[in-house]
Amino acid sequence: MQWDNRIALRDVSLSVDEGDFLAITGPNGGGKTTLLRIILKLLTPTQGDVLFRSGGNIVKDLPIGYLPQKNMIDQRFPISVEEVVSSGLIGEKLHKDEKRARVEDIISLVGLKEHAHRSIGNLSGGQLQRALLGRAIISKPQVLVLDEPLSYVDKRFEGKIYEIVAELAKQTTILLVSHEMSQISTMANRHIIVDQQLHECHATHHYIRTECDK
Repeated sequence: MQWDNRIALRDVSLSVDEGDFLAITGPNGGGKTTLLRIILKLLTPTQGDVLFRSGGNIVKDLPIGYLPQKNMIDQRFPISVEEVVSSGLIGEKLHKDEKRARVEDIISLVGLKEHAHRSIGNLSGGQLQRALLGRAIISKPQVLVLDEPLSYVDKRFEGKIYEIVAELAKQTTILLVSHEMSQISTMANRHIIVDQQLHECHATHHYIRTECDK
């Protein structure tokens, strides 16, 4: 996979099973976000394919929730926290009362009840991250893809995110990129290191590729 005239990823092969929790790490520029965007079919690989399976059959799409990095979001866009979170239900066939209740529940879960009608341009980085997390999980997706979910989040709410992710992992396949692996490594069942190529690590500590064989 080439990106900006350089090789972002090469010779990558990855299978994810239902119920997996993948903790993904690697150096900056190693291709972690590119890998996620290919999995989400937001980028087309120069070679190879992305295949989804459900019930043993190849399907076009799966219900996926996605939390992108904050720097991919234009905070100048005139939209409120409530609108951001409810946008995760686009395409869902819900009665308006059920939709309203679910939006309220998720906004409360991510600690933004007092900011529900505030424009995202007036949020802190951590508050925006929590709103985007709410959008990613509100539809109860089959697969959840989280790209640095702890970015900008203060320590007080960091523990709450761990709790949310741990609860979701009971019934959701999760792919999570993070540099903060100490807590996440105890939650994940697979550890992946991405540094242009992909390496599955079985070591207790998995911050760099050379530790994977320990």
